Amino acid sequence: MDEDQQEQKKFLEQQLQWSKEQSRILVEIEEKLHKMKEIAEYALKHELSPIEINILNGQLNDLKNEVLSLEKQLHSIVH
Repeated sequence: MDEDQQEQKKFLEQQLQWSKEQSRILVEIEEKLHKMKEIAEYALKHELSPIEINILNGQLNDLKNEVLSLEKQLHSIVH
């Protein structure tokens, strides 16, 4: 394998690794969003006390912050 082919191979391996990392982050985001949907559907179906509402709002805020953090990771990965 000549030097150009080796460089091309290295570049493609880096791109593959970048794609895998992007995919992993997107899967994590999807999981968090699914949990948020479950919480919202639960709240919609049940009559909740103010304390329960506060607890669920706290969980939603935590998940939202986790999604935002993952989005930053998604955009900070240089390819």
